[in-house]
Amino acid sequence: MIIPKEVKNVIEKLEKAGFEAFIVGGCARDFLLGQEPNDWDVTTNAKPEEIQKVFPGSFYENNFLTVTVRTVAAFAPLRQSSSEASKGFGEPREIEITTYRLEAKYSDKRHPDQVKYAEKLEDDLARRDFTINAIAMDAKKKIVDLFDGQKDLKNKIIRTVGNAEERFNEDALRMLRAVRFAVILGFEIEEKTKEAIKKNAIWLEAISKERIRDEFVKIIMADPAKSSADDSGATGPAHGIELLRELDLLKYIVPELLDNYGVLQSKHHIYDCYWHAVKALEYAAKKGFNMHVRLAALLHDIAKPRVKTGEGESATFYNHEIVGAKMAFQILNRLKFPKKNVEKITKLVRFHLFYYNVDEVGEASVRRLVKNVGPENMEELLQVRQADRIGSGVPKAEPYKLRHLKYLIEKVSKDPISAKMLKINGEGIMKILSEKPGPKIGQILNVLLGYVLDDPKKNNNEFLEKEVAKLGKLSDKELQKLSEKSKQEKSEIETKEDTMTKQKYWVT
Repeated sequence: MIIPKEVKNVIEKLEKAGFEAFIVGGCARDFLLGQEPNDWDVTTNAKPEEIQKVFPGSFYENNFLTVTVRTVAAFAPLRQSSSEASKGFGEPREIEITTYRLEAKYSDKRHPDQVKYAEKLEDDLARRDFTINAIAMDAKKKIVDLFDGQKDLKNKIIRTVGNAEERFNEDALRMLRAVRFAVILGFEIEEKTKEAIKKNAIWLEAISKERIRDEFVKIIMADPAKSSADDSGATGPAHGIELLRELDLLKYIVPELLDNYGVLQSKHHIYDCYWHAVKALEYAAKKGFNMHVRLAALLHDIAKPRVKTGEGESATFYNHEIVGAKMAFQILNRLKFPKKNVEKITKLVRFHLFYYNVDEVGEASVRRLVKNVGPENMEELLQVRQADRIGSGVPKAEPYKLRHLKYLIEKVSKDPISAKMLKINGEGIMKILSEKPGPKIGQILNVLLGYVLDDPKKNNNEFLEKEVAKLGKLSDKELQKLSEKSKQEKSEIETKEDTMTKQKYWVT
């Protein structure tokens, strides 16, 4: 692992100007874990105005003593060799440089009432959230670790710097960050830190919904391959949801999910409603499905407790997809998701229960489904259905009938082969030939379609108009023969395309 040239340049320029400078926080943590940091942050004892003198092109537009420096050369990914990095490969980036600081009281549980300069690096590190984020490193990779952050990295532990309750009272969002780090790094939250989260969970109510949403999405989008399984066997985002529940945080994000806990389902499910949703999310994450599918998988049965009638194997949940769509809409709006995301996810929840059996549902029904959901959302809807199936405890995510549905969706979504594809229509032919409507016009269209199917380049007005003039001179018998030949060729092409589509989805 190497520190990119641009980052070293920033540190060395500050040192040359007589100041201390270190990379710090998440980038130091990721560097020590052997992972490429997304961003690089530098801390220094230089004041903002002094930083700007060292870097004249920088800008300073905040109350947190942070100056942003645009690197002159391009950023080099860490995975490159030292020689490659020295040449400056990659995209230009910005580096944030923050003056050592102390923080006073946090009245709003999120932002310090006052930010003050600190004289020493030790003071700056002491104000940080977790030990693994309170590690500093200079340009020569000399490490400053005052709170055993490296030990916690080695043992895969999330632990606050100093008193956990104080850290969470300063910034309540740190409780969600603890869960996020545990999930994305595959770490465990230390017991005292867990206890402090449970005790202070209510302070999440003081945090803006936008900030909560951002942390929640990061948990939902975590890579399960990097996460260890919890006692329930859940990994990645599924482990994150269960951690949120165990730490009493879920009630301040999606309390509706708690209503699902312990609600038993019919014989078609081996999990209760809560674990069904968690397992569906887990499958969606393992398959690398996008945010819309993951959230729809988590929320698709959110309304079941509200519509449940009966108990045991005879339990029913009529209209849960309709009520669930309304609830998903409310949840996503409450968390301030963008309108386009709310609409898509709500639609996936609303139509996740579509009915399909190979011999019972025809093309007309599939066309209605495609129209209701939108062609652009069909693949995601089928992914939600797969997650739903695995979350129910069945072994196969995509049985034959789901593959057959995919085939039918592609079939009905294709533009049919017809004369409407031509750059000329019946009215144009009648005008050229001075003919009235009749079978002859249709026969000419069939012949022209045959020409274009053989060679799509012929679908232009100049060629078609010349052919219309030629075909208009043929006898009725000759024209009918050509027309029948074209119809037969069209039928063969359609059959061939249908066969290829069936083979694509392994259906007959």
